[in-house]
Amino acid sequence: MSSQRVHASEQTAWVAAPAGVVYGLLADAVRWPLLLPSHVHVERMDFDGVRERLRLWDVRDERVRSFHVRRVLDPRARTVGFEQEDTARPGVPTTGLWTVEALGETESLLTLRQERTLEGLPAAETGRSRQEWQAEPAEQLAQVKQVAERWERLDQLLLSFEDSVHVDGPAELVYDFLYRIGDWPERVPHVESAGVIEDVPGVQLATVDTCAAPGGRTLTTRSVRLCFPSAARIVHKELTTSRLIAAHSGEWSLVPDGGGVRVVCARQVMLREEAVEEVLGAGSGLVEARRYVRTWLGRAGTETLRLAGWHAQSAVRRLR
Repeated sequence: MSSQRVHASEQTAWVAAPAGVVYGLLADAVRWPLLLPSHVHVERMDFDGVRERLRLWDVRDERVRSFHVRRVLDPRARTVGFEQEDTARPGVPTTGLWTVEALGETESLLTLRQERTLEGLPAAETGRSRQEWQAEPAEQLAQVKQVAERWERLDQLLLSFEDSVHVDGPAELVYDFLYRIGDWPERVPHVESAGVIEDVPGVQLATVDTCAAPGGRTLTTRSVRLCFPSAARIVHKELTTSRLIAAHSGEWSLVPDGGGVRVVCARQVMLREEAVEEVLGAGSGLVEARRYVRTWLGRAGTETLRLAGWHAQSAVRRLR
């Protein structure tokens, strides 16, 4: 392949965090949707401790993309080699290498090298794609740098929790309720309006107005939802969040439970520390913020779970 058909780049960023912390963020790809804004969901398909296969979804300019990714992790050298392929352009891979170099106990240099083949692109798109591909590595470096530099506070900023209910009804009806988010304004009291775009089956862009926030004020959120009916799962990532929340991802899932099904709402949240006192009042800290978010989101999630169960059970009773 000629060099004219390959776009190569190398970019670096100085990071005010230990090299081990930075490498750990790169290695733990499953947590990227919570830590890195552009990532929606990551599924680990296979991992032997060194090599792994991932399925990754991200969003750019309101377009959700999916990739097959192969990675080789070397914690001693602090490198992560990768090859990723856009599922919309099979046979046109991007290869690259993340390298983390220690500059001291609390500083490091992060480098991203990559090559992208242009063979599958129309000539008219090549120039635009080169510009985009130069911008994307810089954006990725900035995202990793931003979260890594919070390393001393990260455990306090992150929280994960789940709520669940048992439903004596068919899983298919519960899943259908959760999938049809556009119908929630008529079904879920705290949802005032909902708009859904689903250009690709199973990939939803949802804009929802809710009054579930404490104080009853209306909150508008925009999110990506990836729907997996065969696995009875819907994963989601908010693109716009409330002032107190820096990132919010989660999953609705259904698992067999006796003669019925257990419906689970799992959430992962990263708090926006600088907004805590602004939202909760002077003197408030992360302990209060964690309790506030857990109560607020837990209440809204549990209400939706119970209504999904009621919907399924009511449908069964009507058929009897």
